[in-house]
Amino acid sequence: MTTRRDFLSLGALTAAGLGAAGRDAYADSADQVKQLKPPAKPVIVTRVTGDQTVQEAYQMLLDGQDTLDAVHHICLGRENDPKDHSVGLGGLPNEDGIVELDSCCMHGPSRRAGSVAGVRNIRNVCLVARKVFEHTAHVMLAGQGAESFAADLGFPRENLLTEDARKIWMLWKESNSQMDWWGPGMADPAWKDPYADRPAPKPTIDLHGLSSLQPGPRPGPQPGLQPGVVPRHPTPEWQETILARTRRLTEMAADLGIEPEKRLFAAEQVLWPTTGTIHVSVVNTKGEMSGGTTTSGLAWKLAGRIGDSPILGAGSYTDQDVGSAGATGTGEENIKVAGAHTIVELMRQGYSPKDAGMETLRRIVRNYNGDMKKIRYLDMEYYIIRKDGAYAGCSLWSTGATGKPRAFVVHDGNYRVETCTALLQGAVTEWPPF
Repeated sequence: MTTRRDFLSLGALTAAGLGAAGRDAYADSADQVKQLKPPAKPVIVTRVTGDQTVQEAYQMLLDGQDTLDAVHHICLGRENDPKDHSVGLGGLPNEDGIVELDSCCMHGPSRRAGSVAGVRNIRNVCLVARKVFEHTAHVMLAGQGAESFAADLGFPRENLLTEDARKIWMLWKESNSQMDWWGPGMADPAWKDPYADRPAPKPTIDLHGLSSLQPGPRPGPQPGLQPGVVPRHPTPEWQETILARTRRLTEMAADLGIEPEKRLFAAEQVLWPTTGTIHVSVVNTKGEMSGGTTTSGLAWKLAGRIGDSPILGAGSYTDQDVGSAGATGTGEENIKVAGAHTIVELMRQGYSPKDAGMETLRRIVRNYNGDMKKIRYLDMEYYIIRKDGAYAGCSLWSTGATGKPRAFVVHDGNYRVETCTALLQGAVTEWPPF
C-alpha cells in the first residue's frame, strides 16, 4: 500500500528527474539560440510612426552607428512631435492636467540598462533613461529626482502640456463631471441642463446625513442610445449613441475655444483616448541589439501612476544572447506577466518570436481565467526581434479603433507595415468607460 509519505517521496524523485532533464533541454536550446548567426541586413521593429525616422534609423545602422542611437532616433521623433498625444511634448496629461513621462532602454552590446518614470517638465525622457546608466551606478530614477537629474545634465525644463492637449483635457473634465464643480455654473448664460433630455438619476445617499433614502428604480437609458462605454471598434447599433455623444462633445469643444477643424479630433480623444506609446527593437549585422520604450502613459491617469513602459522586463527587455522585445497596451497587465522578459526567455527556450509573443498573451488571458467580460477591457501589442533577425508583431486583439487590422512596422532593407498575429478576434473595449 502506498502511503502519503511514499507518494510524496516518489513525486519528489520524479520531479528531480524531470527537472534535470528539463535543465538539459533548456541548456541545449539556449546554446542553439546563442549560436544563431546575425542577419545579413539590419532589422528594425516598431509601431507606425507617421514620419521618416524609421528609414533614417535604418540608414544609421547601415552606416555603422550604435543600435541604441538608432532606437532613440525613432523615439525622439515621437517625443518631439506635439501632434502625437501619446508621447513626449503634447502627450495627454494625468487627471490633474500634468504631463508625466516614462521611458526605459537596454543596450545589448554592453548589457546596460536605464529607466526613468513619472518625469515632469522634461521632453526627451528616452535620452534621460540612457543617461542614468551612463552617469550613475543606478538603473532607475523617478519623479522629482529624475527631473532634477535631467536638469543637472542640461536637459531644459519646459511645459509639456501644449495648448491642444490642454483643451482636450478640459473637454474631458467638463464632459465627465456632471456631479462636480467643473463646467459652467448655473449663473452662466451658457449653462445647459445636463438632464434636459433624459431623467435625472436619483441619489442613493443623503450627502448631509439627514435621512436614509431608499434607492428607487434606476432610470433606464434614453431610447435608442446605448448605455455605458463606447467600444474601440463599435458595431452598427452604437451609431446613434456615438453621434449623440460626438455632437455634445463638439458643442462643448466650441465653448472651450477649440478650433473648428480640431473639434472632432478632441471629441474622439475623449471617447477613445490615445494609448500610443512607442517601442523600438533593432539588431544589426553584427548581431548587436538594443531596445527602448517611451510614453506619456494613460490619458487622464491618476497622478503618479506608473505603467509598464519604464519597467525593464515589462515594457522593454533585451538580451544580447537571445533577442529584444517590448510592448504597448495595458501596462498593468503587462507588468503582471513581465511581458518583454517572458518573450525573450521563451525565445531562449527555442520558441519562435511569434510563438513567444502568443504564449505571453495567453498568460495575460489566463490571469483572468478566460473571462471575456474582463478581457475585453485589456489591450496589448508586442514587438519582437531575435538575434538572427527573425521578428514578429503580436496583439491581443485583431483590430484597432477604426476596424483596421492591428499592424506594426518592420524594416530589413525593405520598409513595410505588416499585420500583427492576433490572439483574439475583434477590438478592445476602452476602459475606464468615458
